[in-house]
Amino acid sequence: MSLPAEIVEQAERLRGAINRHNHQYHSLDSPIISDVEFDQLFRELKSLEARYPGLVTEDSPTQRIGATPLSAFSQISHEMPMLSLENAFSEADLEDFERRIKARLGAFDVLEFVCEPKIDGVAISLLYVDGQLVRGATRGDGTTGEDVTQNVRTIESIPLRLQGEGWPRRLEVRGEIYIAKPTFHGINADAQARGEKLFANPRNVAAGSLRQLDSRLTAKRKLTMYCYSVGLVEGGELPPTQAGILQQLQDWGLRINPLVEVVQGAAMCRIYYEQILARRADLDYEIDGVVFKVNSMALQQRLGILTRTPRWAIAHKFPAEEGYTRLVDVEFQVGRTGAITPVARLEPVKIGGVTISNATLHNMDEVGRLGLKIGDRVLVQRAGDVIPKVVAVDQSQRPADARSINLPNHCPACGAEIVLVDGEVIARCSGGLFCSAQRKENIRHFASRLAMDIEGLGTKLVNQLVDEGLIASPADLYSLTESDLLGLDRMAPKSANNLLEAIEKSKATTMARFIYALGISEVGESTARNLALFFGDIDALRAANNELLQTVADIGPIVAEKILAFFHQQNNQKVIDELLAAGVHWQTEISTVDPTALTGQSWV
Repeated sequence: MSLPAEIVEQAERLRGAINRHNHQYHSLDSPIISDVEFDQLFRELKSLEARYPGLVTEDSPTQRIGATPLSAFSQISHEMPMLSLENAFSEADLEDFERRIKARLGAFDVLEFVCEPKIDGVAISLLYVDGQLVRGATRGDGTTGEDVTQNVRTIESIPLRLQGEGWPRRLEVRGEIYIAKPTFHGINADAQARGEKLFANPRNVAAGSLRQLDSRLTAKRKLTMYCYSVGLVEGGELPPTQAGILQQLQDWGLRINPLVEVVQGAAMCRIYYEQILARRADLDYEIDGVVFKVNSMALQQRLGILTRTPRWAIAHKFPAEEGYTRLVDVEFQVGRTGAITPVARLEPVKIGGVTISNATLHNMDEVGRLGLKIGDRVLVQRAGDVIPKVVAVDQSQRPADARSINLPNHCPACGAEIVLVDGEVIARCSGGLFCSAQRKENIRHFASRLAMDIEGLGTKLVNQLVDEGLIASPADLYSLTESDLLGLDRMAPKSANNLLEAIEKSKATTMARFIYALGISEVGESTARNLALFFGDIDALRAANNELLQTVADIGPIVAEKILAFFHQQNNQKVIDELLAAGVHWQTEISTVDPTALTGQSWV
């Protein structure tokens, strides 16, 4: 059935308006209508397409939302390799770059360069055929990448169809996909509220989001893109300069960094570098340097490429941001898995526009490697521009009263013994089930599918239960009541009863699951199963010594030491007793231990 002409015209008018306003907002950063007005246009088009499904086109703005999840990414061979760039780290490197170009070209007074910030994101290749986006591919190894077309289509700053006219029949656009700093901080804030692991930096978020098999997840991450070059060009011509090409791409609706400049000579490149470095902290995206390219495309052709890098471009990298300050103290923090981490308390110092008063020292091996003492003048670096760390000590300015840094004997959170096993660099709290710093992770692990398998008890609910003071150890789960649960946010009677039934059901388990659920360091599913088969009884395991433990399959001295440390803690023993008293049970395993081997012996 043919569609009414006025309906087709209305849809085309709406798509055109939405695309124009998208271009104004994402490419030119100069919106001319409000968000409310834009949303109204979008809803109108979406409603029209819902009434007339035959109107929907692949390049319609409504088709950005995300498609059915993929099972895997297919491989894409780049028709023109996506090259790496040579790095410069000093003014001398930059001058040498210009000297080599002039030597290769012959007599040349002044070279013209295009300069732009080097965004710390993910390189992408976009292929447009007859003006329509048909493929998005990651850089990969430069010759082969992954097809991420579905995910690229969700990025609003990437036009599904080019604007204007005159584009080549086949045009490959290259650029950098990234996530803005405010968006990154928002994602991490949400993850923290849910008790989930935080992302280390915006680049990791961008890379992970672009490689989601479910493009609906990519759409939620609000990625964006700046274009910086072209690759394949067939069936058309582009301007003769790099700057001209960028301007042309912008005219076609693609987003170009507004900080792009054309300068003459390495000396002016250096000035640009200093200007961008000074503005770095104020930009809403992460950069790790600036890129300089010979502006003339004809000269780029003459200069050619080396095996992996072009001779006509270079990335002048910024030094990692760093500064000197004084180490005031060292405190020890307990991670959610019991890892003990020394944290430097510093005299506040401003680095990269951020005031730093704490920095990670990683572990005691790192403290020893640095030769660090409290009172030292230390060099602090924002590693990856995100996590501050101490990287060096100025021992020439060490005060006479500098104090040594020693690993404490007991956990600062629960008072349990701190264990450092030979051959490992990370010290751990042996408090296990009772340690307040490990509480949430221990309970979440206890309830997980491969452990006690308590359906419906996820991270968010565990956080609520602990924060409300309803549980402090896994044993407390078995004393929860319906009234306890109904006091929680968004907990209805049916949900409360379902959870209580799941907790009750978990009491009937296996010894292997129970051992795994205890969360003993280095004891995974396989080791838990071996222990259950070997001992057959939890009391026999609790009484075992190092020598006996090492006779169990796949258990060596390190794992044996960690098992002993766990059972040595009376608080862990107390929680186990409470779990058994609450009704946790299993059928007795067939033990491979000779019962007479334990007679008259005391295991410590």
